[in-house]
Amino acid sequence: MMQETGNQMGQTHMHQRVPFNDTVLKDYHLTSTDIEKFVKLWQEYQMKNMTPQVDECQGYCQGEIYNWLRAYNSIHGYVSLMICIFGTIANILNIMVLTRKEMAKTPINNILKWLAVADMFVMLEYIPYTSYQYIYMGPGEKDLSYTWAVCLLVHMHFTQILHTISIGLTVTLAVWRYVAIRHPNGGCANFLLAHSREAILLPFILSPILCLPTYFVFQVRETYDVDKVNSEAMYHVYFDKDSVLYRFNFWIHSVLIKLLPCGILIVISAVLMHVLCEASRRRLKLRDYNNPAKYAIQLNLNETKSKKPPRCDRRNDRTTLLLVAVLVLFLITEFPQGLLGLLSGVMEKCFFAHCYPPFGELMDLLALINAAVGFVLYGLMSKQFRTTFRSLFMKRHFGSTEMTRLTRVTTTCV
Repeated sequence: MMQETGNQMGQTHMHQRVPFNDTVLKDYHLTSTDIEKFVKLWQEYQMKNMTPQVDECQGYCQGEIYNWLRAYNSIHGYVSLMICIFGTIANILNIMVLTRKEMAKTPINNILKWLAVADMFVMLEYIPYTSYQYIYMGPGEKDLSYTWAVCLLVHMHFTQILHTISIGLTVTLAVWRYVAIRHPNGGCANFLLAHSREAILLPFILSPILCLPTYFVFQVRETYDVDKVNSEAMYHVYFDKDSVLYRFNFWIHSVLIKLLPCGILIVISAVLMHVLCEASRRRLKLRDYNNPAKYAIQLNLNETKSKKPPRCDRRNDRTTLLLVAVLVLFLITEFPQGLLGLLSGVMEKCFFAHCYPPFGELMDLLALINAAVGFVLYGLMSKQFRTTFRSLFMKRHFGSTEMTRLTRVTTTCV
């Protein structure tokens, strides 16, 4: 009987639930601080006795080149800020010159004008970003506020859209020049000439659509420090590396936006260079036009008189050479970015986590240089650009006769 009574009392105590509150803690002489210390010691014990995990990305992207990249990253803020200030002023000057009446008559100059507009806004937006991220904040310092996380997200989307617009305008420029040289009197050339505004507007419409997956891959995420009791909320731009959308976005960005335009530009640049070589050979044949006897021997006595190459042909060659320089500079800038994006999509986590970040600042530098040197290229390689610039900023009536002649040549040469 006593055993049964003891069992019943034991079962009663077993089924009775005692609330776990501060009163109970005081009865056992325990406080909340003691519980927190115990939990912290238990976590430290688990961390010390945890078996070390092998890093699957160990050995990725090591060497002297990465030491150089990290050394450059420490001065990237000042270098990029100087380039952005120069590039912004240079692109404003480009827009002012290319919008002049004598320059705005050709579709190619209109494409270059809108290309300068896109590049100018890229640099204007990059100035506050690099000033705060690389100059105002010290090395290793991070701003984990919600405002800065949103600013980073806006910076990422804004620059990608504008950069994609620049890529589209560059491809349009190359295609336009190819058609003007290969089929100057064909139906395609007439169609492009009649729809030049639509051709320029197309990259501004397609670029936000092509960048659509990026809007869903990256987002602002709120986190807390588990080692602190009353830790404040931390915000950063987050992306899920294991998601299908993340990998799909890398393929879109690297192949469709970067590598495919680079492939098109390589083919068109090769064709334009071939045209320049043919024009150079023609000039060599006609160089001795003052010596009819020598020229007749070279042509197997079929002709006894030669002509000097038309001024329009020489001007077309200079324009083609200028555009080839623009395309080659674009390829130097964009092809490495597309290649890095493709490798990140193929090798996935390890390459993107360890190899891609050190190249980030260098890729930004190349893109900024590409957007800033247009003014230098136009000034060095285009006589019409130089003449218009001098007439606009130096002397109002400088070269009025020359400007009239250049305008007449521009309207007759495509």
